[in-house]
Amino acid sequence: MNASQILARHALSVDWATLPAPAQDTTRIFLLDTLGVGIAGSRAGFADEVAAAAQGWTSAGTAAVLGRGALVGAPQAAFINAYQIHAQEFDCVHEGAVVHPLATILSAVMADTARLKVAMAGTEFGAALVAGVDIAATLGLAAKAPLQFFRPATAGIFGCVAALARLRRLDLATTVSAFGHALAFASGTMQAHVEGKPGLPLQVAHAAQASLMAIDLALAGLPGTTGSIDGPFGYLSLFEKATDLPPLLADLGRVWRIAEVSHKPFPTGRAAHGAIVATQALMRDHGVTPATLESLTYTAPPLIHRLVGRPLPAYPGAMTANYARLCFAWLGAVVLTRGTVGLADFTPGRLTDPALHSLGSRIQVLVNHNPDPAAFVPAVAQAKLTDGRMVQVQIDSQLGSPATPLSREQHLRKFRACLDFAGATALADPLIDAIDRLHEQEDMAALLRRAAGLAG
Repeated sequence: MNASQILARHALSVDWATLPAPAQDTTRIFLLDTLGVGIAGSRAGFADEVAAAAQGWTSAGTAAVLGRGALVGAPQAAFINAYQIHAQEFDCVHEGAVVHPLATILSAVMADTARLKVAMAGTEFGAALVAGVDIAATLGLAAKAPLQFFRPATAGIFGCVAALARLRRLDLATTVSAFGHALAFASGTMQAHVEGKPGLPLQVAHAAQASLMAIDLALAGLPGTTGSIDGPFGYLSLFEKATDLPPLLADLGRVWRIAEVSHKPFPTGRAAHGAIVATQALMRDHGVTPATLESLTYTAPPLIHRLVGRPLPAYPGAMTANYARLCFAWLGAVVLTRGTVGLADFTPGRLTDPALHSLGSRIQVLVNHNPDPAAFVPAVAQAKLTDGRMVQVQIDSQLGSPATPLSREQHLRKFRACLDFAGATALADPLIDAIDRLHEQEDMAALLRRAAGLAG
């Protein structure tokens, strides 16, 4: 069997009842987290424009849009929800794979569940999410060179297809064909990251939407390429410079990647989180303030510098929220002035605040030459103070990662903050209770309509 067939066979075999408890628990945790982030994303930059454009692509309304109380066509719902989930950089991430798995996968599974003719049980829905995360993360982990394409979209579409195939319990041949169609639709450029444009969540949105089309084409009988993963012009050859997939294939069914997913405690690029926590520690343990800081450096692996080491634009030049979320110089200034970074920090007034820009000019990210292209740690934050002292904090794990997980209280506090931001506070307790009892749910489409603010 080739890689496509092995991955498809594994995805189709996932069964909720035989999943280990940690995999079931983290599925519930990140399902709730992602729903909250998606609801908050209804207020993200350009979210209204994306919703308006996507709703014009169809007249049939069957699937719910988070935080909007609206039904649109399933492909359009997948597009809008995926955009909203990733638009504020608050969605969960598999650090080793450098993939945001549930932004694409949950959006696709929600949309497909809405258009099926039968009620979908929570256990089937959960198993589909687990299957999709396994495939997307496996492809990301196979990469042994730095990012050259936007992996949450390029690997994400294959995770979506795997999840949808498991949801529908398709046969192996149809699933392999759907992977082939996914290869034809796969795309994702890092140029939007460099420029700080909303192209990143748009690419996540396209992957979620295109996965439904890939499944539909396979179900219609159109044969897809069978070497979509490891063929000479398959995914690994086209999108990654160096890979090692075989050991990861051997782990399928033994290691559940959903249990390796990390929370994002802050609505920023994940690569900035260690630096944010380090800055908080410098303030708490060493009394660092804007007035006492001469300079701050965060020395970290190359991936961190590449993702959030960008310079502040020359003031008063325009800076988008997308750029700011991926710029530790600006994020560090926000932390130093108010102790944290939240959803409300990316307003035009904050982005053009001269005091933040002045403070950010004293902050930079340096490279520690770690050879691992996917490493986030170890890293060191060092502050030089105006009295001549040098103080530092070392970061060995990222807050929200499996090594330093959020407590249930922290997890639920984030979820409630997301719903508060979207003006959907009343949905919080019912959704927490429903996802806690995911294994008892008999009609996920109805539950997801309630999550979107719709009755019934």
